[in-house]
Amino acid sequence: MVHLADGMDRILGEGALQVLKEAHQLEQSGKRILHFEIGQPDFPTPDNIKRAGIQAIEDGFTRYTLTTGIPELKHAIQDEIELTRFFRPDLDQIAILPGAKTGIYLSMIGICNPKDEIIYPDPGFPTYHSLCRYIRAKPVPIRLREENRFRMSPEDIANEITSKTKMIILNSPQNPTGSVMTKEELNQVAVIAEENDCFILSDEIYSKLVYDIEFSSATSYDGASERSILLDGFSKSYSMTGWRLGYLVGPRFLVEKLETLMVNAFTCTSEFIQMAGITALKGPQDDLMKMRKIFQKRRDVIVDGLNQVPGFSCQKSQGAFYAWPNITETGLSSKEMAHYLLHEAGISCLPGTAFGVGGEGYLRFSYATSMETIVEAIKSMKEAAMRAWK
Repeated sequence: MVHLADGMDRILGEGALQVLKEAHQLEQSGKRILHFEIGQPDFPTPDNIKRAGIQAIEDGFTRYTLTTGIPELKHAIQDEIELTRFFRPDLDQIAILPGAKTGIYLSMIGICNPKDEIIYPDPGFPTYHSLCRYIRAKPVPIRLREENRFRMSPEDIANEITSKTKMIILNSPQNPTGSVMTKEELNQVAVIAEENDCFILSDEIYSKLVYDIEFSSATSYDGASERSILLDGFSKSYSMTGWRLGYLVGPRFLVEKLETLMVNAFTCTSEFIQMAGITALKGPQDDLMKMRKIFQKRRDVIVDGLNQVPGFSCQKSQGAFYAWPNITETGLSSKEMAHYLLHEAGISCLPGTAFGVGGEGYLRFSYATSMETIVEAIKSMKEAAMRAWK
């Protein structure tokens, strides 16, 4: 009997997609489901971006490109980084990718060896832990604490760092908690990385979805030129999840080596999609600002509503589009509560443990859905509480 590679037993899936599959099965059986599981904006891609992509296809932008991306999009990213992170990377520090998640994979396999230690947030985006297992690095999860508004603590990082630490993964604004690290905290982590000679991988895919406060990046400390790597993309901010377009900004010597991995893995990112990305960055930002305002209104409604559900308590997130309620007073585990809400109340959300052991006692609700759905779900949860856990 033939066998697969050992690594296939170490890599993990994503809880959101598993729950979505279960929810769809219930829908096919006739049950009405309110969806809060997937982190995908419910808005269409802005019209000007769609038109740019279509026009690019008609104009013949359908061929191979330079592996790390077309110069025109790199120039647009230079302007974007200078405006938002306050440094201007060189063109050879930038790599265009088919989705920002690709940058997580390339960075981790390009930097970390087996037994190297990788620090990352817990709860956190599950790909971090999964790829740690896959490449046989040692996972070092840092617990995100509610009393610190779920921000990753520089002090906790310093307490866990060792001579074997190769990478610190930051995610701010954060999935799943919606937390946003302060500029001071990010600079402290940058200093820790410098003093301990390790890389920072800063996942900033929600950088444009920040409420009430200003966004900051750890990569501003060294301009992503020495040991920090910036990941961002177009999926969340411009509602372009299916377009698969992201980018990486990092030290020149790293990007040069990653280019070799890229050419072996996918050759290049689609040219017409890169053309649409130029329009996203350089065109009017009205749709982005409109989406952000709507997300902020939804955040206020869902957080206020969750705090009215018996046994629930929820802090107001400062970024992304996730609510992260504490459910410990209900007496149910995260998985028990998520299962009950799905099967008994028709509400599809994620158990906190889908994001690591630090997620026990919490749920994640994506409020990338309509206000009507949010209001209906809150009403249903209040009724469910009266039946099951009040």
